[in-house]
Amino acid sequence: MDAPYSLAETLEPGIARLLARNPSAFTYFGTQTYLVGEDELLVIDPGPDLPEHVDAIIAAAAGRPIIAICCTHTHRDHSPASRALKAATGAPIIGCAPLALDSIGPRADASFDRDYVPDRVLADGEVIAIDGGQLAAVATPGHTSNHLCFAYGGALFTGDHVMGWSTTVVVPPDGDMAAYMASLELLRQRQDRVYYPAHGPAVTKPAQLVRGMMGHRMQRERQILKLVGARPRDIPAIVADAYPGLDPRLIPAAGGSVHAHLLDLQRRGLVEMSEGEIWSRSRSA
Repeated sequence: MDAPYSLAETLEPGIARLLARNPSAFTYFGTQTYLVGEDELLVIDPGPDLPEHVDAIIAAAAGRPIIAICCTHTHRDHSPASRALKAATGAPIIGCAPLALDSIGPRADASFDRDYVPDRVLADGEVIAIDGGQLAAVATPGHTSNHLCFAYGGALFTGDHVMGWSTTVVVPPDGDMAAYMASLELLRQRQDRVYYPAHGPAVTKPAQLVRGMMGHRMQRERQILKLVGARPRDIPAIVADAYPGLDPRLIPAAGGSVHAHLLDLQRRGLVEMSEGEIWSRSRSA
């Protein structure tokens, strides 16, 4: 099915969606940009550096002022268009913090937007006034350390923390499985009526989905423990056994998630790593 690129779709009063033309194995049909408000607008996740997408956002605004450009995190499919949109509209970039990559270490996917510079960083619970209402930041580290969700009128814009089509990739050293699980627990305790993710369809039963996601991660953890308990293995061997028939394009991401689980288990004293990055059950567990 063709996705409706560059076409603003009204999801509910005060919330519209635009799809960027950047489909891939990691982005589904592409990044979904959200326009929040009626007389004035907030733009959430302006997307990749695609001039046609920026033009579509401006066209969808239809002369209404854009008062802020909000980014959930700084992967290259989410934040780069913020600069062109700011240049065209004068709207400030408000949202997640930039990442000090040199202090975090190298990433396997090299997917961060290194040029992201916000005018204002939102802390957990901080708000932006819009059309007499409020958009509130909800800190959800895990997928990335700087990830934010945004709450508005019972809806939660979940970025990549919860997606409507796939599980979220958690890749060390910046991605952290313990932080990701804690952020899922935070969402489980909220009362949001709908999630609008950056990739995939809206989630109309968010509490049910979050419980399922947490159960999936715990099941994966048990599977990894069983595999390394049977015999010591490196990460490629764990991926081969845990993800049979996986699309080869997704093998590095699966390896990253396995690594994130192993680091969490190591911190909890359940596994240990020996020379050659071979993982096994901890002798003291």
